[in-house]
Amino acid sequence: MTKKLIAIALGGNMILQKGQPKTYEQQMENLRKATDVIINVIKKGYGVILTHGNGPQVGNILVQQKSGVAEGIPGQPLSICGAMSQGQIGFMIQTALEERLYEHEIHDKRVVAIITRAVVNHKDSAFKEPTKPIGPFYSEEEAIKLHQETKDTYINDAGRGFRKVVPSPIPLEILEGPTIRRCVEEGDIVIAVGGGGIPVSLENGTFVDVDAVIDKDRATEVLATQIDADILMLLTDVSNAYLNYGEENQQKIEKIEISKLKEMFDEGHFAKGSMRPKVESAIQFIEYGGSLSIITSPENAIAALDDKSGTRVVKKI
Repeated sequence: MTKKLIAIALGGNMILQKGQPKTYEQQMENLRKATDVIINVIKKGYGVILTHGNGPQVGNILVQQKSGVAEGIPGQPLSICGAMSQGQIGFMIQTALEERLYEHEIHDKRVVAIITRAVVNHKDSAFKEPTKPIGPFYSEEEAIKLHQETKDTYINDAGRGFRKVVPSPIPLEILEGPTIRRCVEEGDIVIAVGGGGIPVSLENGTFVDVDAVIDKDRATEVLATQIDADILMLLTDVSNAYLNYGEENQQKIEKIEISKLKEMFDEGHFAKGSMRPKVESAIQFIEYGGSLSIITSPENAIAALDDKSGTRVVKKI
């Protein structure tokens, strides 16, 4: 592999923003805008792997599953719904990106979407305390009945109703990593690790799916490390990671050594469920041999590659 390889995690807002209609047309419109960033990265000579979230999409699939059950159609497990969303979003990114490649007369690139599995440890402590809400909302009465029937855990989600919660274990390996690497070496643009990948654990010599959700940024870091990517880029809706975000004394984090960022992380900065997993993934990528981790917005992605914007994490300045 001669050119530098960059793994780019697309933020969920690049596919569907809060308040927008959940239609195919709206998501494609968003992705056509998002892929402009990818084209500019390709034009700078990088090999590219794309990953993406799937929260709204898999949530919608689960709601559709609920409706189907009412019509006598058996519901599918979370792993199957995750695979559905990987195929759905992978196809949409593939379509939008191929359109942009054609417009920019880039004819030597194939775009491939790969259904991806993430290996987890079935003894991970996360399985003892499910925390990730998924799927449709239920009344308290419905949630109690479902819990009695299935033993699944349901919580009151911010006063909006009761939702099932599942574990979010740490990903250890991406099973399709070697295949993804071969595709990249052939010059393909690979879409992988959709929604963090389908979690599987090794039991009696066989990989079996587990009822869980993997953090997309953590899974992207694992894949990037596994295939020796040079750069990890985590795109989100802010230009930088911040100290004291949202406060009067908030401080933008720009170029920073890993040791300093680890101090901030260990001191408890960065909100769980939002910036914290991104910062943790950025740190781990450098610890495991990566050259550069970037946290930034799509608008600042190219400037961040030019060392002019975003949070850039390096081993030494």
